[in-house]
Amino acid sequence: MEARLTGIVPRRLGSVALDRFNEEPVLLLQGPRSVGKSTLLRDLARKVDARVLDLDDVATRDAVSADPATLVGGSEPVCIDEYQHVPLVLDAIKAELNQDTRPGRFVLTGSARHESLPAAAQALTGRLHRLPVYPLSQGELAGTEERLLGLLLSNRVHEVIGRASGTERGEYIERVVAGGFPIPLTRESAAGRSQWFDDYVRLTLERDVRELARVEQAAVLPKLLERLAGQTGQVLNLSRAAQALHISERTADSYLRLLEAVFLVHRLPAWGTTLSSRAASRPKIHVVDSGVAARLLRLTPEKLARRDPTALTELGHLLETFVVGELMKQASWLDGVAGVGHWRTRDGDEVDFVVESDDGDVVAFEVKAAQRVDSRGLAPLRKLRDAVGPAFVAGVALHLGELSYTADDRLHVLPVDHVWSG
Repeated sequence: MEARLTGIVPRRLGSVALDRFNEEPVLLLQGPRSVGKSTLLRDLARKVDARVLDLDDVATRDAVSADPATLVGGSEPVCIDEYQHVPLVLDAIKAELNQDTRPGRFVLTGSARHESLPAAAQALTGRLHRLPVYPLSQGELAGTEERLLGLLLSNRVHEVIGRASGTERGEYIERVVAGGFPIPLTRESAAGRSQWFDDYVRLTLERDVRELARVEQAAVLPKLLERLAGQTGQVLNLSRAAQALHISERTADSYLRLLEAVFLVHRLPAWGTTLSSRAASRPKIHVVDSGVAARLLRLTPEKLARRDPTALTELGHLLETFVVGELMKQASWLDGVAGVGHWRTRDGDEVDFVVESDDGDVVAFEVKAAQRVDSRGLAPLRKLRDAVGPAFVAGVALHLGELSYTADDRLHVLPVDHVWSG
């Protein structure tokens, strides 16, 4: 695969961050390392004429540690990159806000979840707005404005129905394996991309996790991550992973929380468990980026292109993680999204991704690594539609074929590339 990225990609989140900056006293951009938070921060700092403190720089970090109040004080906006290196800076920000709570005071970036930092958890309660920063979306890479989720929530699916897809199965596989991290997308060779993924995971585990907690069995972390990658796109089975690694489930859960804290994996919660006594409540697990997941599992485009049952199953799970990630990105840009999750019954009916709006409207997605979707493939969406009732706006089965059409009342079949088509 040729490198697809040759320069800085405009982020859809940029305009959202600027709007939030003008509304909130403190804005936190949080997400994985190397995802583009620093670039986004500096672009925002130029627009609002703010000072930037880069706490990845050791000298700046030492200066802020020694005298945080002086360095964050003043009337001009202050942007602090990787604030988790000096959590004490939040106390200085709190003191500033006690004197002046106008919007647009501070913008922070962090590569660890805010709630995972004990000193940070309470400092800015009620004064900090968090905005997730994900890897680059397929639309950002293609220069298109993704509108699918917004169109569905506003009941305008007719604007995409009938449009055929020209994306081949091999291109989908290439996109899944490449993922959305900027740096590996600039690499010319597959070996270069693989090396970056390996270094990224190793450094995140060795450096970022160590900053958060003392890990008694550090050698277990990469092995647990690999086990969880093997479950990506599936209902989390932590006990199975713990047994395979000969650790307690309690230890495995604490280590999983650390992996979530540094944005390597995330749990997608069960949605709608009050709809039916048959609804299950266990979360699904997803690696934060399909490219990272593919590398952890040593899955290349060539392996995934095979037509044997193992490759088809692996592609199905990775494709689900890929699509869920793309939809999560779109949800992060939209106003009025109340929550996301997956829906599964104890009878085995499953809908991969569910989005609920503040108004209670529901949009649901099922991901199929096949060229077509038959009536059986729509059965889970149909059951969810019937359980939700009038609040169910649209159910979409995404597939690797060409056709887009309405299959039933509020149920539609779309090619996967419609997720990021303009």
